[in-house]
Amino acid sequence: MKDPTGKIAETCISRERVISLLGDLVKIRSPYFSEKDIMDFTHSWLEARGIPVHFHHFHEKKICDFRGTNVIGSIEGDSVGPTVLLNGHLDTVKLCDGWTRDPYGCEMEGDRMYGLGTCDMKSGCAALMLAIEAFLCNTENFSGKIVYSFVCDEEGPFGLGTDALILDGIINDSMDVAVITEPSSSFAHDPYPSLSLGARGGWNYRVHVRGRSSHGAQPELGINAISEAARILLELEKTELPIHEKLGPGSICCIDFEGGGAALSVPDTASFSVFRHVTVGEDKENILAEVQDAVRRAHIQGQASISFREAPHPQCDGFPAYVVPEENPFVHIMKESIKSTTGKLPVIDYFSSVGDFCYTGGRLHIPTLVTGPQGGNFHSADEYVNISTVESTAKVVLEFLTRTLSAR
Repeated sequence: MKDPTGKIAETCISRERVISLLGDLVKIRSPYFSEKDIMDFTHSWLEARGIPVHFHHFHEKKICDFRGTNVIGSIEGDSVGPTVLLNGHLDTVKLCDGWTRDPYGCEMEGDRMYGLGTCDMKSGCAALMLAIEAFLCNTENFSGKIVYSFVCDEEGPFGLGTDALILDGIINDSMDVAVITEPSSSFAHDPYPSLSLGARGGWNYRVHVRGRSSHGAQPELGINAISEAARILLELEKTELPIHEKLGPGSICCIDFEGGGAALSVPDTASFSVFRHVTVGEDKENILAEVQDAVRRAHIQGQASISFREAPHPQCDGFPAYVVPEENPFVHIMKESIKSTTGKLPVIDYFSSVGDFCYTGGRLHIPTLVTGPQGGNFHSADEYVNISTVESTAKVVLEFLTRTLSAR
């Protein structure tokens, strides 16, 4: 180690540098599918500090016709050791109504910085960038490998940035552990620090119902597809879902309902969409079976069918759930890294919804640890992050890298 006292690391990771870097990231508008400018900035920032960095370009042709860009790098140690993946997304949701502050103004109020993406998750990416820089400044010899990826389109429909890295083999199941700095305390409603060891997954599907039209004055001669679809939905919502010891039960949420027919006629078509959150052990076959059972219980007269959302390819049509056992050795290292940095052991929790961590943890089965800054109003107006927790998260990641990759 070049600097056993940690002074260089403290210089790299300071409140002032966190505010400066995060402010630069937030000022760049980067809604999903429009991330070029922020990827250019991130690449330049890393390159200027001598950190190995590359662009990764991809083209999803089937569904979105999206040409995306990720920023990636690989840092090799001097000897064989674990491969650590660091992952974060630089895109944001679309700007919503209701903001009382400039969403790109990086306004400070006490410990809070306000702005779109401050919490979810440009602060987590800033923490990773500063931790990587500090690790290289502070470390002369280490064992293993760091692979990092700052991705696009996590907030979009398919997580295309991380998906493309998996398809191209840049992220793969040979990696020993993944660290994703999503705002774990905020997502799980826990005090900081929080460590998520799993997440529910989910699939989006649509139920289609075909009835029979008749004049609206004689509805008994037809089969009302809207009424039939409503019966199915009500039966679906009565489904008893299995409960996972860590993730709890899944959930069934109707996200839209459509139907209709000719004027003053019994509607002969209807459909509704559901996002079905799942737990470990549940998949599309389970979902199909529960819908078919709900159709049987509804005793409809029309015809019903189910279709899952069309996806670019089968591996990204949904998000598998995952859980990392608490006895995993990397969990122990992360818990000790958090305690050493913050003075507290983290709250262990599990996410109720989906993200790129479902790809690394559920699809590739890489032990995926999610720990990040604390903030609020993510996916909402007046989003903010607590700057002190961004600084702390950067130091946690640095400590985790140091403990995991120390030369043997």
